[in-house]
Amino acid sequence: MLLTKYSHACVRIEDGEKSLLIDPGCWTEPEAFAGVRAVLITHGHHDHVDHELLAAARKADPALEVFAPEDVAAELGGGANPLTAGERFEAGGFAVHAVGGRHAQVIDNHPDCSNLGYLVDGLYHPGDSLDEPDEPVCTLLLPSSGPWLTMRGALELVRALRPARTVPIHDAFLSERGAANFDGWLDGEAGTRYTRLALGESAPLDT
Repeated sequence: MLLTKYSHACVRIEDGEKSLLIDPGCWTEPEAFAGVRAVLITHGHHDHVDHELLAAARKADPALEVFAPEDVAAELGGGANPLTAGERFEAGGFAVHAVGGRHAQVIDNHPDCSNLGYLVDGLYHPGDSLDEPDEPVCTLLLPSSGPWLTMRGALELVRALRPARTVPIHDAFLSERGAANFDGWLDGEAGTRYTRLALGESAPLDT
């Protein structure tokens, strides 16, 4: 299985004829959609789903499947597949399990919106949450910045899940020094094989 990192929280997963894209938000490069069979959306915030970019991709490829939480699917319209936590389904040829349910909170119950994490053949994209799925995670896509996230929370998620490999995502808010600081903590304290991918960089995954 091949993982490709795009801007912020967007990643592409491929394995032979299987392919899907997760969270193509407002900073996502249009080329991320090229040849993709399905798109997964964790929640409705603009850094995770760009409506115009997604609409253009669906117009270019009417066969492109889109999966999202129920409220987001309703906003997208046009045949987007609505999901709830616990559902198992096929997307882009991959078996997927939707987990979690709510966005991590910043303060005073804000934000309070739906958020689904996705498990794809041992790879876990949590969206904007620190939910711990009740099944093994081989590769964790770890949020590394955001107003709802702390360094401690990120480290505790890695320690709880014990993935063989961790790749940081959700990083558009980090400066170069901030990313280096985050990477240093994860390298030293998380007990996982930790790799930051550059924009557009791909890496094979053992699942």
